[in-house]
Amino acid sequence: MTEDTDKDIIAKQKKQIEYMQLKCRQAGKAILDLEGQKVGLKKDIDRLSEENDNLRTMLKGTNE
Repeated sequence: MTEDTDKDIIAKQKKQIEYMQLKCRQAGKAILDLEGQKVGLKKDIDRLSEENDNLRTMLKGTNE
């Protein structure tokens, strides 16, 4: 069995920290992308809802 030296352990920990930092940055980017999509989708829903209301109003007018 080989035992890791303190330097080896520190080097491994640094690599783990760098890996986790990379993954956190990737997750942060994904979150920002999803937030942007959410804002866009909310706008689409609002627009479609307004169009739906307008169509219903027009259809009521033609049925009367």
